[in-house]
Amino acid sequence: MAAKDLSRRDFLNIAWGAAGALALVEAGGVALSFFSPRIVEGEFGGVIEAGTADSFPVGSVTPFTQGRFYLVRMQDGGFLALYRKCTHLGCAVPWNPAEGRFVCPCHASAFEMDGQVINTPAPRPLDRFAVTIVDGIVKVDTGTPIQRDHSNPNELVYVEMAT
Repeated sequence: MAAKDLSRRDFLNIAWGAAGALALVEAGGVALSFFSPRIVEGEFGGVIEAGTADSFPVGSVTPFTQGRFYLVRMQDGGFLALYRKCTHLGCAVPWNPAEGRFVCPCHASAFEMDGQVINTPAPRPLDRFAVTIVDGIVKVDTGTPIQRDHSNPNELVYVEMAT
């Protein structure tokens, strides 16, 4: 039996079909990479290692620009990570050390050191991020902002003392 000769029309149909299948696979790969999360250690959306607990003085507010948060060390030594986004319209809220509070430049909402609203129109306190302290190293998980209706002393994280 002789092999059937491939006509020019059949060859072109196969070539166009293969090119179309390849284009679909490439488009699917691009779409998949577009929708996959890009969480990088040490950047916003991941866990950020802020530093040793001892490097943050009591009563300090330290900005982390890459992480989009402020690490607050309260007067009692507790840590709190506050999202720098205003709860009114999402403006970046800077810390004003002269006034000892956060003041939104857009509509003058003001927040205490723990993020509690002291001047509206912001409807609720600044969101916070989860803080953990492992072996004296402060870590902040910026993956999910935690909304809150009021500030609570139970939100503070303390360094565990060695016994």
